[in-house]
Amino acid sequence: MRTFTQVYAALRRKNKGQYALLSGCCFFSVLLITAYVCMMRSPTILSVLPEGGDSRKQVMMVFVLAVIGCAVFTTYAAGLFFRQKSRETGVFLALGASRRQLKAELQRDLTAIASGSCTVGAILGKPLAWGLWQIFRALVVDTEEMDLSFDPAAYTYALAFAAYVTAMLFFLGGRSIRRTNIIDVVQESHTSEPIREVKRWYGWTGIVLAAVGGFCGYIAPAVFIRGLHWYPPEGLTAVFYLPALAGLYMILLHTVANGWGGSRRRYKDIISVSQMRFQGRQTVRNMLVMTVLIAGAYFAAFYAPMLGTGTMMSYDARPVDYAYHFRADQDIPQEDEVRSLAEECDVTIASWTQVPMARLAVDGTRHVETEGTLGTTWESVYYEQAESGLFLSESAYNALTEGDLDLRPGEIAGIMDATGDGQGIFGGEVTLVTNPITGHHWRVTMAEDLRNDLLFGRYVVDDADYEEMTRGLPDDWREEMVFFNVENDEETYDFAKALFYEIVDCSGPEVALYDSFDPIVREIELTETGEYFLDPETCEKYGFTPIDYGQRDSSNFRLYWQYMPQFRILDKADFVKTTAVFLVLFLFIAIVCFAAVIVIAFTRCLTIAITSRQVYDDLRHLGASREYLFRSARSQVRRVFLVPVVTGTALIYGFYIMIMYFNDSRLTAGEAAGLGSCLLLVLIVSVGLYGVYRLTRRSVCRKLGIYL
Repeated sequence: MRTFTQVYAALRRKNKGQYALLSGCCFFSVLLITAYVCMMRSPTILSVLPEGGDSRKQVMMVFVLAVIGCAVFTTYAAGLFFRQKSRETGVFLALGASRRQLKAELQRDLTAIASGSCTVGAILGKPLAWGLWQIFRALVVDTEEMDLSFDPAAYTYALAFAAYVTAMLFFLGGRSIRRTNIIDVVQESHTSEPIREVKRWYGWTGIVLAAVGGFCGYIAPAVFIRGLHWYPPEGLTAVFYLPALAGLYMILLHTVANGWGGSRRRYKDIISVSQMRFQGRQTVRNMLVMTVLIAGAYFAAFYAPMLGTGTMMSYDARPVDYAYHFRADQDIPQEDEVRSLAEECDVTIASWTQVPMARLAVDGTRHVETEGTLGTTWESVYYEQAESGLFLSESAYNALTEGDLDLRPGEIAGIMDATGDGQGIFGGEVTLVTNPITGHHWRVTMAEDLRNDLLFGRYVVDDADYEEMTRGLPDDWREEMVFFNVENDEETYDFAKALFYEIVDCSGPEVALYDSFDPIVREIELTETGEYFLDPETCEKYGFTPIDYGQRDSSNFRLYWQYMPQFRILDKADFVKTTAVFLVLFLFIAIVCFAAVIVIAFTRCLTIAITSRQVYDDLRHLGASREYLFRSARSQVRRVFLVPVVTGTALIYGFYIMIMYFNDSRLTAGEAAGLGSCLLLVLIVSVGLYGVYRLTRRSVCRKLGIYL
């Protein structure tokens, strides 16, 4: 070796493990972000996630957490690489090498690492997303709408993250070369990053801050929108979660520096505790990232059990087996035709009830938005015809429910769901009902709310009032409601599907509408803005997929068609197919986040093995037994795994309970059952993480030369 480049190359080969670790971390981060963004921006996914909907916001929120986590992780890996490389840099400087020479060689290395790892990660991200999706299709559910497609523009996000990784590598590399004190450069790899003194009150203060931050972050949007009548800019309300992040950091600081055992455990595992303290800053940063990713992973993973458990319970609680409604101007199968179809399918109809309904206008307030210098504000404006509602006569309601309701003239009752979760769905008390065709109106008073899942959102009035209010309404403002039961409901799937298809085939294009389509609201919007966002001609402009009878088995159709029948056996059997894209998307997100946690934890534990090797060698020479060395190493690895997992799991589970409770100031039976299912999922995942912990502990012990 006669040249500086040859010497540098020899050292590179000797330290290939460090280069491999940095390249692997960069590759893994870019791979995960690319796979995530390819899935997030896929037309397949966007077609079922409404623009501005909660599901799309949740996906974006977890994506932000994943980006932050991977960014911190790669920054940590790069910092570790330059710390380990600082000794050879200092020696070269002491031997007379110029910083220009070192910078040229380092830039050559960083260019190879950045271009290689980022390029390969970005290239393989799309196949990874596609491969996982195909596995889900094979093992979980497969429908026509799960044919995954990708948007090439999604690579913009991946390239932006790869650019960050590249810029970060060159920035940290340049900073390491620019340092002037050679002795500091040489000793940097042996310099610890101890935590300053942490008071005992940090732990409980952190818990309080985490709870307060989570609560404030959750209620902040409601305070702004409902209290201040102001729609805050996107992301502003996230600022109110910062106390929770600060509290989480304090909890982790206290755990690493003091532990939770008090003075009784001060000298237990003193070696491992001291090692954690000496590397405290690095440790806490990694644990913070892992905790946030664990929370994001469980947030996505809880989607399926919460949705599935509550939905299945609601299906079982329905008072009748089959229910559907249709507009009176549609040629929908009547009782004799349905009975004939039932006979063909060997199904016996046990009971049949069919009653008329009518769509009338009701008064109320609407939010009128105004654009100002501070953003969008709103005010409540009263309208005599604010929206429409479907009305039943009291005799029709009694026929459907086998009840004995008796309303006085001038009274109106709103129908909530069986648990009362729909409080406030009508936007306040109705005081005026208007016939939208004749223009006649009637003053009414609200009676006590009724409860029925299948009639949720309707109104009931006195029989005489119903006759008077609906006089002069054409068929396109009238509807029919059908309830019927069958024998052996669980064995009637073929009949249910055939009847569903028959109803769809007999429905005209004029009723291919979203469930929230309202003709009264449409008239208001057309008058004030010139277009209605749910009109079939304009809904795509606002991010909604048009209702298409040819896609009757798609999620969009079955979840949002205004006249979608409610057949218990059909809904239960096809639940997974109907929500397939949602379920698989959130499952994918959870897997990505859990994978990131595992890689970060494994990398951190191997770093512990590398930096602590000399300490364990000294302990071995001082007579420490293999059992003692194993216990010390196990304690360090356990803290890296256990603390983030327990903290992140507890925080997100508590946050979920808070969300469920504050929805209606109580936990329903379905929500409680869903939380129980989530707890079971936590136990299953914890077993898997424990297996990863055992494998990691074995690798660390092997690195440290500890064999039992």
